[in-house]
Amino acid sequence: MATVHPLTTTATGSDVRVRFCPSPTGLPHVGMVRTALYNWAYARHNGGKLIFRIEDTDAARDSEESFLQLVDALTWMKIDWDEGVEVGGPHAPYRQSERHDIYRGVIDKLLASGALYESYSTAEEIDARNEAAGRAKQLGYDNFDRDLTDEQKAGFRAEGRQPALRLRVPDEDLTYVDLIRGEVTFPAGSFPDFVVVRPNGVPLYTFVNPVDDALMGITHVLRGEDLMPSTARQLALYDALIQAGVTTFVPRFAHMPLVLGETGNKKLSKRDPQADLFLHRERGFIHEGLLNYLALLGWSIAADRDVFSLEEFIEAFDIADVNPNPARFDQKKAESINGDHIRMLDGKDFAERMLPYLAQAGVFGGEPTHEQIVLAFRAAPLVQERMQLLGEAPGMLGFLFTDELEYQADAMKGLPANAADVLRACVSALEPVEDFTPDAIQTALSAELVEKLELKPRVAYGPPRVALTGRRVSPPLFESMELLGKDETLRRLRALADHLA
Repeated sequence: MATVHPLTTTATGSDVRVRFCPSPTGLPHVGMVRTALYNWAYARHNGGKLIFRIEDTDAARDSEESFLQLVDALTWMKIDWDEGVEVGGPHAPYRQSERHDIYRGVIDKLLASGALYESYSTAEEIDARNEAAGRAKQLGYDNFDRDLTDEQKAGFRAEGRQPALRLRVPDEDLTYVDLIRGEVTFPAGSFPDFVVVRPNGVPLYTFVNPVDDALMGITHVLRGEDLMPSTARQLALYDALIQAGVTTFVPRFAHMPLVLGETGNKKLSKRDPQADLFLHRERGFIHEGLLNYLALLGWSIAADRDVFSLEEFIEAFDIADVNPNPARFDQKKAESINGDHIRMLDGKDFAERMLPYLAQAGVFGGEPTHEQIVLAFRAAPLVQERMQLLGEAPGMLGFLFTDELEYQADAMKGLPANAADVLRACVSALEPVEDFTPDAIQTALSAELVEKLELKPRVAYGPPRVALTGRRVSPPLFESMELLGKDETLRRLRALADHLA
């Protein structure tokens, strides 16, 4: 019967230490942010610590720009960390590229313990030996160099060869209990001794990642299921690190489900627009809404509930409750949940978050004036209940900030044949109104259009809506008229009537 390593951590509560350790390549991906979110929530739920570390050993692909985007993404999403880049901590430095001396020290300890050995075999030699032995080439390395004599090593060095360093993998089953997937066993012999240090002396990611976890006291490794095959190598390496005195325990592992695109069964591609965190921000997601939705990609707070606060999420979250099955990104559901969170915002907070979207769309025609900001704040309550994305604000409120209104084609197409007459009747009804408030406006228009002309409300109020906003759908009509003011309202009603004449 397979047995779990006896020194597997039992850390709970404030002893929990998790990490988020991305490579700074490309734009932040929603799957990556979901990983950060689950680690953050697990740390906060337990009162433990989140360590933010950068895996920047691939000089050809890593960039400072990508690193800054990662920090921007986490900062915007309000995912904070206790140790790591930007904040420091007892295990600095937190960039792999700055830890080479530390790795060299660990390598020396593992060489001294016999866990690592020099390997001189070339790929061609390995293939030839496998062929001669009747083994499939895909089985790879055959552990040939495990027991080289000093004379053999000297001979290889005399040929000018530099050795790679391989880990001596235990000849036994390796078992761990995945916090999401249950017990997993890697049978003895299922993978060969693997390279941890290249012949040029540079350690591989498969070495430095677990070594950093060990040195930083990481108790729980929560990561994507695509990394699950590497767990066997990590368990083997941890066994060697314990024997060499580098650490005293093996962490717990949990492998989160893949995030799929909206169609098919493929992992959400980095090139898919839905994967681009900043595109969601540009379109008007607020961090509360997007975090809520990302939390649902593998986890739920209750069978009949999708919307919750960050505080409720932290209180309820446990990595053991994550579903192992793939999660599908659903854009409409994400936007719906974001709309729910927009409606939960305090009115002033909502208006302040909306302003940058109006400005970026050019609604203010430059730097907003005090009067424009006041108008935007007055208008905000009219659209907060109707909006799913902050990026919808320019389309909904742009009519308030322009003198040159454009009539949308679908709005014009939907006008009744008597639209010009309806607009003139609106002018007649509103000209005598002195107290230009929504109640007074509604009373005057209802008396003229619904009672006197016997028009149905849809026919009565469609033309003035298009005249004022240029759109078929708009904020509440009477409140919009109040915001525009009597003179501008009458001017726009006359303008469309003349246009239709």
